[in-house]
Amino acid sequence: MSALAGYPAAAEAAVGQLGSAEVAAAWGERSALEGMSVGALAGHLAYQVLSVTEALEAAPSGGPPITLLEHYARAEWLGAPLDGDANSGIRAKGEGIAAEGPACLHERTRAALAEQRALLADRTGDEVFFMPQTGWALHLDDFLATRLLELAVHLDDLAVSVRLPTPELPASAFDPVLVLLARLAARRHGQAALLRALARVERASAPINAI
Repeated sequence: MSALAGYPAAAEAAVGQLGSAEVAAAWGERSALEGMSVGALAGHLAYQVLSVTEALEAAPSGGPPITLLEHYARAEWLGAPLDGDANSGIRAKGEGIAAEGPACLHERTRAALAEQRALLADRTGDEVFFMPQTGWALHLDDFLATRLLELAVHLDDLAVSVRLPTPELPASAFDPVLVLLARLAARRHGQAALLRALARVERASAPINAI
Protein backbone atom coordinates (compact mmCIF):
# COMPACT_ATOMS: atom_id res chain seq x y z
CA MET A 1 0.00 0.00 0.00
CA SER A 2 1.89 3.01 -1.31
CA ALA A 3 1.16 6.59 -0.34
CA LEU A 4 3.23 7.57 -3.36
CA ALA A 5 0.60 6.02 -5.62
CA GLY A 6 -2.34 7.58 -3.82
CA TYR A 7 -1.10 11.09 -3.14
CA PRO A 8 -1.92 12.67 -6.55
CA ALA A 9 -5.62 11.81 -6.30
CA ALA A 10 -5.95 13.34 -2.83
CA ALA A 11 -4.03 16.42 -3.90
CA GLU A 12 -6.28 16.74 -6.96
CA ALA A 13 -9.33 16.65 -4.68
CA ALA A 14 -7.81 19.47 -2.63
CA VAL A 15 -7.15 21.55 -5.73
CA GLY A 16 -10.75 21.07 -6.81
CA GLN A 17 -12.10 22.08 -3.43
CA LEU A 18 -9.85 25.15 -3.25
CA GLY A 19 -11.23 26.26 -6.60
CA SER A 20 -14.88 25.98 -5.60
CA ALA A 21 -17.15 29.01 -5.56
CA GLU A 22 -18.37 28.03 -2.10
CA VAL A 23 -14.89 28.29 -0.58
CA ALA A 24 -14.22 31.64 -2.24
CA ALA A 25 -17.57 33.06 -1.08
CA ALA A 26 -16.98 32.04 2.55
CA TRP A 27 -13.29 33.02 2.67
CA GLY A 28 -13.55 35.40 5.61
CA GLU A 29 -16.13 33.45 7.58
CA ARG A 30 -15.54 31.07 10.48
CA SER A 31 -14.63 27.53 9.56
CA ALA A 32 -15.63 24.33 11.33
CA LEU A 33 -12.30 24.50 13.22
CA GLU A 34 -12.23 26.77 16.23
CA GLY A 35 -10.12 29.87 15.72
CA MET A 36 -9.70 29.40 11.94
CA SER A 37 -11.42 31.24 9.12
CA VAL A 38 -12.38 29.38 5.98
CA GLY A 39 -9.47 31.11 4.26
CA ALA A 40 -6.99 30.00 6.92
CA LEU A 41 -8.27 26.43 6.70
CA ALA A 42 -7.95 26.59 2.91
CA GLY A 43 -4.39 27.83 3.35
CA HIS A 44 -3.62 24.95 5.68
CA LEU A 45 -5.12 22.48 3.21
CA ALA A 46 -3.10 24.00 0.37
CA TYR A 47 0.07 23.74 2.44
CA GLN A 48 -0.24 19.96 2.48
CA VAL A 49 0.28 20.05 -1.28
CA LEU A 50 2.80 22.90 -1.35
CA SER A 51 4.97 21.19 1.28
CA VAL A 52 5.50 18.25 -1.07
CA THR A 53 7.24 20.55 -3.52
CA GLU A 54 9.50 21.75 -0.70
CA ALA A 55 10.45 18.15 0.11
CA LEU A 56 11.05 17.16 -3.51
CA GLU A 57 13.22 20.20 -4.18
CA ALA A 58 15.36 19.60 -1.08
CA ALA A 59 18.45 17.44 -1.34
CA PRO A 60 17.75 13.82 -0.33
CA SER A 61 18.94 13.20 3.20
CA GLY A 62 22.02 11.17 3.96
CA GLY A 63 20.92 10.70 7.57
CA PRO A 64 18.77 7.84 8.91
CA PRO A 65 15.00 8.34 8.64
CA ILE A 66 12.69 7.92 11.60
CA THR A 67 9.57 5.78 11.46
CA LEU A 68 6.13 7.14 10.72
CA LEU A 69 4.90 6.48 14.25
CA GLU A 70 7.97 8.19 15.70
CA HIS A 71 7.19 11.19 13.52
CA TYR A 72 3.82 11.51 15.25
CA ALA A 73 5.34 10.84 18.66
CA ARG A 74 7.54 13.90 18.13
CA ALA A 75 4.82 16.13 16.67
CA GLU A 76 4.40 19.16 18.93
CA TRP A 77 0.81 19.83 17.83
CA LEU A 78 -0.51 16.37 18.69
CA GLY A 79 -2.37 16.66 21.98
CA ALA A 80 -1.31 20.29 22.44
CA PRO A 81 -3.84 22.86 23.71
CA LEU A 82 -5.72 24.83 21.09
CA ASP A 83 -4.21 28.11 22.28
CA GLY A 84 -0.69 26.71 22.64
CA ASP A 85 2.25 27.78 20.53
CA ALA A 86 2.10 24.81 18.15
CA ASN A 87 -1.53 25.19 17.18
CA SER A 88 -1.37 28.98 17.19
CA GLY A 89 1.52 28.72 14.76
CA ILE A 90 -0.45 26.40 12.49
CA ARG A 91 -3.37 28.84 12.39
CA ALA A 92 -1.07 31.79 11.71
CA LYS A 93 0.66 29.94 8.89
CA GLY A 94 -2.68 29.09 7.32
CA GLU A 95 -3.72 32.73 7.49
CA GLY A 96 -0.44 33.77 5.91
CA ILE A 97 -0.80 31.34 3.03
CA ALA A 98 -4.41 32.44 2.55
CA ALA A 99 -3.46 36.12 2.36
CA GLU A 100 -3.02 35.89 -1.42
CA GLY A 101 -6.75 35.23 -1.80
CA PRO A 102 -8.76 32.26 -3.07
CA ALA A 103 -8.05 32.58 -6.80
CA CYS A 104 -4.28 32.95 -6.38
CA LEU A 105 -4.08 30.15 -3.81
CA HIS A 106 -6.04 27.82 -6.05
CA GLU A 107 -3.79 28.53 -9.02
CA ARG A 108 -0.62 28.21 -6.96
CA THR A 109 -1.71 24.83 -5.59
CA ARG A 110 -2.85 23.61 -9.01
CA ALA A 111 0.50 24.56 -10.55
CA ALA A 112 2.40 22.87 -7.70
CA LEU A 113 0.54 19.61 -8.21
CA ALA A 114 1.13 19.71 -11.96
CA GLU A 115 4.86 20.06 -11.33
CA GLN A 116 4.82 17.32 -8.70
CA ARG A 117 3.27 14.78 -11.04
CA ALA A 118 6.41 14.92 -13.19
CA LEU A 119 8.75 14.92 -10.20
CA LEU A 120 7.05 11.98 -8.49
CA ALA A 121 7.11 9.86 -11.64
CA ASP A 122 10.85 9.37 -11.14
CA ARG A 123 10.75 8.76 -7.38
CA THR A 124 10.59 5.63 -5.28
CA GLY A 125 8.90 5.49 -1.92
CA ASP A 126 12.03 4.35 -0.10
CA GLU A 127 14.05 7.48 -0.85
CA VAL A 128 14.93 9.47 2.27
CA PHE A 129 14.11 13.16 2.53
CA PHE A 130 14.99 15.68 5.19
CA MET A 131 12.03 17.84 6.17
CA PRO A 132 13.13 21.33 7.18
CA GLN A 133 9.76 22.04 8.81
CA THR A 134 10.34 19.24 11.35
CA GLY A 135 14.09 18.84 11.57
CA TRP A 136 14.17 15.11 10.80
CA ALA A 137 14.04 12.76 7.83
CA LEU A 138 11.39 10.33 6.59
CA HIS A 139 11.12 7.90 3.74
CA LEU A 140 9.24 9.60 0.92
CA ASP A 141 6.35 7.15 1.18
CA ASP A 142 5.99 7.89 4.90
CA PHE A 143 6.13 11.63 4.29
CA LEU A 144 3.39 11.33 1.67
CA ALA A 145 1.33 9.27 4.13
CA THR A 146 1.42 12.27 6.49
CA ARG A 147 0.20 14.46 3.62
CA LEU A 148 -2.59 12.01 2.81
CA LEU A 149 -3.79 12.05 6.41
CA GLU A 150 -3.79 15.85 6.49
CA LEU A 151 -5.51 16.08 3.12
CA ALA A 152 -8.25 13.59 4.01
CA VAL A 153 -9.00 15.21 7.37
CA HIS A 154 -8.96 18.80 6.13
CA LEU A 155 -10.91 18.06 2.97
CA ASP A 156 -13.69 17.03 5.34
CA ASP A 157 -13.15 20.08 7.58
CA LEU A 158 -13.36 22.48 4.65
CA ALA A 159 -16.36 20.69 3.12
CA VAL A 160 -18.26 20.93 6.40
CA SER A 161 -17.27 24.59 6.73
CA VAL A 162 -18.86 25.57 3.41
CA ARG A 163 -21.63 22.93 3.31
CA LEU A 164 -20.20 20.86 0.48
CA PRO A 165 -20.13 17.04 0.31
CA THR A 166 -16.89 15.59 1.59
CA PRO A 167 -14.91 14.28 -1.40
CA GLU A 168 -14.72 10.50 -1.76
CA LEU A 169 -11.10 9.50 -2.22
CA PRO A 170 -10.08 6.39 -4.16
CA ALA A 171 -8.78 3.41 -2.20
CA SER A 172 -5.21 4.19 -3.29
CA ALA A 173 -5.42 7.49 -1.41
CA PHE A 174 -7.66 6.49 1.49
CA ASP A 175 -6.24 3.09 2.48
CA PRO A 176 -2.91 4.53 3.74
CA VAL A 177 -4.94 6.99 5.85
CA LEU A 178 -7.01 4.18 7.35
CA VAL A 179 -3.91 2.18 8.26
CA LEU A 180 -2.14 5.18 9.76
CA LEU A 181 -5.16 6.25 11.82
CA ALA A 182 -5.64 2.70 13.09
CA ARG A 183 -2.00 2.44 14.13
CA LEU A 184 -2.10 5.80 15.89
CA ALA A 185 -5.34 4.91 17.66
CA ALA A 186 -3.98 1.54 18.80
CA ARG A 187 -0.83 3.16 20.13
CA ARG A 188 -2.84 5.79 21.98
CA HIS A 189 -5.65 3.62 23.37
CA GLY A 190 -4.46 0.02 23.04
CA GLN A 191 -5.41 -2.78 20.70
CA ALA A 192 -8.41 -3.92 22.75
CA ALA A 193 -10.03 -0.48 22.66
CA LEU A 194 -9.59 -0.26 18.90
CA LEU A 195 -10.96 -3.76 18.29
CA ARG A 196 -13.99 -3.14 20.49
CA ALA A 197 -14.81 0.20 18.89
CA LEU A 198 -14.67 -1.30 15.40
CA ALA A 199 -16.01 -4.81 15.96
CA ARG A 200 -17.64 -5.01 19.41
CA VAL A 201 -19.34 -1.70 19.98
CA GLU A 202 -21.32 -3.13 22.91
CA ARG A 203 -18.02 -3.36 24.80
CA ALA A 204 -16.56 -0.05 23.64
CA SER A 205 -16.41 2.37 26.53
CA ALA A 206 -14.47 5.38 25.28
CA PRO A 207 -13.53 7.26 22.10
CA ILE A 208 -10.56 5.93 20.14
CA ASN A 209 -9.53 9.11 18.37
CA ALA A 210 -6.12 8.74 16.73
CA ILE A 211 -5.18 12.45 16.78
